[in-house]
Amino acid sequence: MTTEIRADLSANVWKIVVTEGQVVAEDDALMILESMKMEIPVYAPSTGTVVTLAVKEGELVEENALLVVLDA
Repeated sequence: MTTEIRADLSANVWKIVVTEGQVVAEDDALMILESMKMEIPVYAPSTGTVVTLAVKEGELVEENALLVVLDA
């Protein structure tokens, strides 16, 4: 099953902490977004493998932008 993780708000991609192909557990941090000087962690909703990182560090993303694709 493939899961798309999308941005909840417009933000800057401050730090990506996973790589494509990496196996993550539920609630592992995938990346940290920054908006209005607040850091917003993005967590894995389930255990799986990172198939696609759709953004790069420093990129500005809009609300609902695709961030990560996980394969469970």
